[in-house]
Amino acid sequence: MIRLFFISCFLITNVLFSQKMIWKEDQKLTWDNFQSPVNRKSNPDVVAYTHCGWEYTVVKSTNPKSPVKIDIQTIFNIDKSWKDVKRIDDYVLNHEQKHFDIAEVFSRKLRKEVAEKIKTSGDYDKNFKGIYNRIMNEYRSFQISYDKETNHGNNKEKQAEYNALISQELENFKSYKTS
Repeated sequence: MIRLFFISCFLITNVLFSQKMIWKEDQKLTWDNFQSPVNRKSNPDVVAYTHCGWEYTVVKSTNPKSPVKIDIQTIFNIDKSWKDVKRIDDYVLNHEQKHFDIAEVFSRKLRKEVAEKIKTSGDYDKNFKGIYNRIMNEYRSFQISYDKETNHGNNKEKQAEYNALISQELENFKSYKTS
């Protein structure tokens, strides 16, 4: 009982003082979510920076035949994301939201592969790292292509194409979203 109390206190404290936001379909980024005071990019085309990705937790056993539980969440790091307050607008915010949405797309892809290929602690030990690294590399490449092809959102035609593509990918993997 005392152990449960400490775990509850830890979780409540973590939520209250957390500098992370979990991706939710009905919750969009606002400029207030970008709280880092430091502009870490030297590229003059960059108006804002979204620091996002995913985190996972694993509950497994030393018995390789035991079931494994893997929880994957898409996160936005509030204290590592920044904006140039003199140049922000709703259009730029949409571009940044899409970075967060891309992270959710790849979280769903990771959840799908985990659900299909990792059932036991032994599966986790053998396969998780390879699956994770491959999808992480795909995710990073996609984020780089997104910024390059949209010119950080300045190419409105390419941005519209990516908006549609990202929405379609979220739909394609909707059965792997978290509740």
